[in-house]
Parts: sequence; C-alpha cells; structure tokens
Amino acid sequence: MDLLIALVIFLSFLSFLFLWNQRSSRGKLPPGPTPLPGIGNILQLNTSDINKSLRKLAEVYGPVFTVYFGMKPTVVLHGYDAVKEALIDHGEVFSGRGSFPAMEYMSRGLGIVLSNGEVWKQTGRFALTVLRNMGMGKRTIEDRIQVEALCLVEAIKKTNASPCDPTFLLGCAPCNVICSIIFQNRYEYSDKKFLTLMEYFNENLKILSSSWIQLYNAFPFLIHYLPGCHNELFKNIAIQKKFILEKIKEHQESLDFSNPRDFIDYFLIKMEKEKHDKPSEFTLDNLVTTIWEIFGAGTETTSTTLRFGLLLLLKYPEVTAKAQKEIERVIGKHRSPCMQDRSNMPYMDALVHEVQRFIDLAPNSFPYSVTRNIKFREYVFPKGTEIITSLSSVLHDGKEFPNPEQFDPGHFLDESGNFKKSDYFMPFSTGKRACVGKGLACIELFIFLTTVLQHFTLKPLVDPKNIDTTPVLNGLGSVPPFYKLCFVPV
Repeated sequence: MDLLIALVIFLSFLSFLFLWNQRSSRGKLPPGPTPLPGIGNILQLNTSDINKSLRKLAEVYGPVFTVYFGMKPTVVLHGYDAVKEALIDHGEVFSGRGSFPAMEYMSRGLGIVLSNGEVWKQTGRFALTVLRNMGMGKRTIEDRIQVEALCLVEAIKKTNASPCDPTFLLGCAPCNVICSIIFQNRYEYSDKKFLTLMEYFNENLKILSSSWIQLYNAFPFLIHYLPGCHNELFKNIAIQKKFILEKIKEHQESLDFSNPRDFIDYFLIKMEKEKHDKPSEFTLDNLVTTIWEIFGAGTETTSTTLRFGLLLLLKYPEVTAKAQKEIERVIGKHRSPCMQDRSNMPYMDALVHEVQRFIDLAPNSFPYSVTRNIKFREYVFPKGTEIITSLSSVLHDGKEFPNPEQFDPGHFLDESGNFKKSDYFMPFSTGKRACVGKGLACIELFIFLTTVLQHFTLKPLVDPKNIDTTPVLNGLGSVPPFYKLCFVPV
C-alpha cells in the first residue's frame, strides 16, 4: 500500500510539472498534437521510424509544430523554408545543441557534436583548423584517400569474386583515413584490434538508431536503470575510449613540440600551452571525446553511405553501367581517380550526390536549441527551446526533386547533362552546426565509389528487381539491410 501511495504521489507530481510547463509556454510555442501528462506524444509517434511520424504531423500542423518527448517540448521544423530560415537566416541563435541523453551520458558535455558554449566554439574551431592544416580539402588528404582506395581494391580482390558481405571492407577504408589523421598510421584490414574497433562503430549506429534509444532519450531518468541495449552502447564506447587513451599516452611519450605529427600531437601541444589557464577547454577528457566523435562521424557515416551506395548500384544496373562508361572515358583503367576528374564526370558526381540524398542517412540530425529568446514567424521560442530539423523533408522535397522516392542521378543533372547544384542538398545539415568533416567525406565518397566501379563489376546474388533498399532501422541514422555481392574484376 505504501508503494502504491508513493507511486500516486509521484505521478501526480509529474502531472503537475507537465501542466505547469505547458502553461508557462502557452501562446509561445507552435501548435501540435495534444500530449499526455508525463509521457507527452510518445504513444503517437512510431519510435522505429520517427521521421515518418513527423511527416504525417507536418501534413496536419504545417512546417512548424511542437511535439513532446516525455515532458520535454520540442519544436519540429519541416521543409526547406523553415530549416533554412532557422539554421542559415538565424544561424547564431539556432547554434545551440539540444539534448541527446543516450550520448550525453558518455560525452559529459565535451567534444564538438553535443557540446555548447565555449567548449563547442573553441574545440570546434581548433579541430577545423587542425584538419585544414593537415590537408583536409587539399591535395595531401586526397593522396591519402587514393592510397587507401587502392588498398581497398587489393582487399576486395582477395574475395576472389565470391559472395561477400562488404560491411567491414567498406568500413576499413574510411576508418584508415581517419586513423592517418588522428594517429598518423593505418592498419591492415586483417588486424584484429582494428576489426574490433570497426565492429563497435557498426554496432553503435544500430543501437543509436533503435526504438529503445528513442525511449531512452525521452525518459532517461527511468530507462537508464533498466536492462537494455543502451548498456551495450555505453560498454562499447568505454572500450573505444580506452583504445583512444592508450594511443594518446603513446603520443605523450614521443611528443615533439616542434614537429606535430597528427591531430593528437596538435591537441597535446595546445593543452601544454594552456595548462596554466583556468579554465581551459583543452583537457585530456575533451581530447578523448573529440577523437571518439571524429572517429564515429568520419568512419561509420561514410562507410554506411558506401554500403548503401553499392546496394543501390546493384538494384539499378543501368545506373552502374552509365557511371562505368563515364569512368572508362575520363579516367581509363591505369590511373587513380582524383577530385580534378569530378568536373569532367557530371554523371558520377550526380550519382554520389543522389546516393546521399536518397538514403537520408541522418533524417533529423542531432537536436538543436536556441541560445536566446527569439520570435520565429508568429511564435516565440524561449531560450533553450529544443529544435528538430527534418533534413529528410528537405532532401525529399518533391518540387526540387521530382519523384523524390525514386533513386535517380538525374536529380542533379540539367537538361544538357551537366551537374546541377541544389541548395536543398543538406545531408551534412547546414549553418553553424554543419558537419566539420563534410569536405573529407565528399572526397572519400567520390574517390572510393569511383575506384570500386573502375576495378570491379558488381554482381548481385538475386534479381535486381527483388533487392530491397529499405533501411532496417531509421532513428538517429538510416541503417541499410544486410546483403552480399560478388566483386568481379573488370
């Protein structure tokens, strides 16, 4: 009986907080579905495909509406105009990072992705500067990617045209590019520690895109103490951070202040320069978290895009044939593709863009928050209001991309067959919180996909008409279905 009374009091308290919160924001936030005390709109949302639920709500409430994840109101911006107005026209105000409890538990407000204030500004600015110094967007990083692309070709040849799962092959290549930037070394594709690291990244994306994590983010105070896949996520991240810390300690023992070798060295030198500054954002904990984020963003997102890309090329052999014809005409078979080729390869350029548009890898990105009170259209968002931007609604806009649910490189080609840019192309988000590694990812995707198509014919194990490209998970990221193929040397 005492437990029942305590439960009733607790639920009553939650209801009071919920109603008070609603009253405090009434007349300010945009309309939305009526939430239930304590649980908000969670029963009205499909946690296995939040994006689909938001699309249906946008049809009812328009491009700006409010949903409650638990007791937390979140404003959803749906469509290009609303997203652009927020992230570009009011970029500074919408540059705050909203809450993502499942990852915050491990990041503790550090790094770049989930941090705010001075931590975000200083760490993000420093990381971008170092990455540029090390060649991001320049010929030096392109050379590294070309070398890794050839290593990928050699690894694929070892499959002897037999059916294989491309997951780890396509993960090793971008992971090694990141390793060369962070650690100044690469790993053999058979290295057990390397493969284990890759496996954790692959597993983490699946967990973060699951329905369970949607529930964890809505009710972290409750779900955190229950058994579930969030515990597996925390364990994976802890192991990855231990690996990173070991690498940092190796660098500390061999650090040459006059000759930084990689990202870790640059950060350690910055730490030393600011060790007497209190407070300093350049700490060992921040370095570990920042490296983990760069690894996650630079490895799993690129490898998943490549995996999705090959699946689409298997399903649409006519697209593959057209791309290979262009590769043969512009590059041939005896030299490596380079970014300079892209201007002479409009179809391949369009194909890479269309893969990113179609797969919708990060449907809603990470949540944002406003850094001060702002009047947005006819509404008022108080400081700290959390924002979800539907990148999916932009990438699948029917006016900009006719038949948006159809995979068609023609979405990025004009009537003359020339490449056509689009302001609606936002797979990396946009504004001040756009992905730091966007430039690196663009080079990798073009060179890796072009190199694979230059050396191999992709042979499906089933009739292309029967290939299903529907994501198996669609949460934080879109996870492609499992498949096998044969890489037949050209």
